[in-house]
Amino acid sequence: MSTVAIPKTERIDVRANVNVKQLLQDAARTCHKSVSEFLLDAGITAANQTLADRRRFELGDAEWQLFQKALDRPVQPAHPRIKTLLLEPGVLD
Repeated sequence: MSTVAIPKTERIDVRANVNVKQLLQDAARTCHKSVSEFLLDAGITAANQTLADRRRFELGDAEWQLFQKALDRPVQPAHPRIKTLLLEPGVLD
């Protein structure tokens, strides 16, 4: 499989304290990557996750009508077991 390398023309500067730098270097080494590769991969993943719910979604007429019907339906009471689960303190509470 051939890939076309896209030249990297932009620079991103990051300042960190000694402990954070060491942590990033250790993590990058564990992944067999440079710190730049590690940070870029992690940053892209975080950016995609952050923007996932904020992107534009388009629906056709039929899907829009189904969506509207779902929004207009009355709220259904929660199943008693789910209600109990949500009201009980969790492991981290």
